[in-house]
Formats: sequence, C-alpha cells, structure tokens
Amino acid sequence: MNYTISEFSQLTGFSIYTLRYYEKEGILNPARQNNNHRFYSNHDVEWMKFIIRLKETGMPLKEIKQYANLRELGDKTAQQRMELLIKHYEYLEQQLHILNDHLSNLKLKIQHYQNLI
Repeated sequence: MNYTISEFSQLTGFSIYTLRYYEKEGILNPARQNNNHRFYSNHDVEWMKFIIRLKETGMPLKEIKQYANLRELGDKTAQQRMELLIKHYEYLEQQLHILNDHLSNLKLKIQHYQNLI
C-alpha cells in the first residue's frame, strides 16, 4: 500500500515538517511519483517504527542518521550497523541499571514513610 505524506504523517505521528526534515537529512527516503509527489510504502512504515524505537530509547539523531546512511548502502554495512546497535544496547543496559538502583532507593524511602504512618 502507498501513502501520501499526509497519510503517512497521521499513521506515524510525525508532522509533515519532521518527515520532510528526515528526508532532507537522509533518514527517510520516500519514493516519488511521476508528478514528483512523495509516497510512502509499508516498508517505510516499518522503518519509521524502528526510528521511533531508537528515538524513544535515547539514540541521538546524529546516530540515527548515521545508521540510516549505512542502511542505504546495503548489506555490506551490516557490521557497522550492528556495532551502532550494540553500542546503543549497552547504553540502554547501563541506563536500566541506573534506573533500577534509583527504584530500589525510592522503594526504601517509601517503606520508611510507611513505617512512620
């Protein structure tokens, strides 16, 4: 299925401005019709879902752009893409450890107040 930029915007939750910016930055590469209008495929929808996941987990746009550029070069860049994802995964594991430590400390403080009441 093909989507116009407006439909794709509604489907992904990204503004038309953001979609055009991502295109300008090389993160998103929609196909063009004969009249030069952009159209997006289900493949683009899946790619945007992945971009959303990277953004929501704190990957900087610079690294998302780097990943997108490598992706455009095809399978010969699989090693570099994997290394970027491993680096991000390790960052997330570190953040998870920090958050779990904060949760444990908050739980102790809550228990302290429960004992006072």
